Amino acid sequence: MNNLAVYVGLDYHQSGVQVCVLDRQGKALANKMCANNWQAVVQAVEAHGTVTRAAIESCSGAADFAEELINHAEWNVDLAHPGYVSRMRQNPDKTDYSDARMLADLERVGYLPKVWLAPETVRELRVLVRYRLQQVAQRRNAKLRIGAILREQRLKYTAHGRWSLPWLWWLNNQAALSEQGRWVVDQHLKELEYRGGKIAETEKQLAKVCRDDPLIQRLMQIAGIGKVTAWMFRAEVGRFDRFGNGKQLARFCGLTPRNASSGMRQADAGLIHAANKDLRTIVMEAAHRLIRTDNHWNQLALRLRARGKAPSVIVAAVANRWVRWLFNEVQRPCAA
Repeated sequence: MNNLAVYVGLDYHQSGVQVCVLDRQGKALANKMCANNWQAVVQAVEAHGTVTRAAIESCSGAADFAEELINHAEWNVDLAHPGYVSRMRQNPDKTDYSDARMLADLERVGYLPKVWLAPETVRELRVLVRYRLQQVAQRRNAKLRIGAILREQRLKYTAHGRWSLPWLWWLNNQAALSEQGRWVVDQHLKELEYRGGKIAETEKQLAKVCRDDPLIQRLMQIAGIGKVTAWMFRAEVGRFDRFGNGKQLARFCGLTPRNASSGMRQADAGLIHAANKDLRTIVMEAAHRLIRTDNHWNQLALRLRARGKAPSVIVAAVANRWVRWLFNEVQRPCAA
């Protein structure tokens, strides 16, 4: 085997992988398309030297491919953040050839913006959690469409809250819908029943998969966290100890104010955009519950309200501080 140390950039596609091999000085030893399997890539690279590190841009299928290289070829593989890599690209043209070269070069000089390579168990959990979120979104959309029809036909029932049992009885038996409006609402109600069954079935599978997960068991012991929140944290955060502190975790959850300062003007511009929006939504919902049910977080909300903060700002601030507290709480040993 050639002992020359090389750095590898992999531009992954379902149909093939563009492989660029650089030496320590940045000289390109190879840059060609290979078949989408780890053996072909290893054969193409190891003819030129021994891999020091390899980089592959995070995309659909890239994590599985990276794990194959780690487990079978024993390579050191990093996943690259696609957004940051895109902003670092100076060439106005985008080709597989240049993308692979850039990944290899960033890895060689130590500037590669890395993301966490989640293990297979976490990636499998993400499949289930995201499927549940899709079903919840479909159910929500059906409810919104029913509400739109009621508004269009100027029908209201104010004695009880929307989607309560009395409201549903009114919708099914007394709402004076037009002939076609009734038919469409009945279709949406059937869809709601179907989606509810799918959600229940998915939650049953999630409970089975997560039954022996120690992190989920630890999260469920903390006030304000139910099974859905615990599943979401486990799937999207994975491991709390991969963050250096709670502030980093809060930023990952999208709860950090976005700075919009220029010169002498210092200002915030809402929350950062680069975040998992589903994870942020789950944390915001937890913050709403904590404000209602937990005296400590309720007092914080009252202090912020006394300072004239908007309700949305108050909830975001509580969510931010709660996640930072949660980072330390999760890693604290459980009381016997």
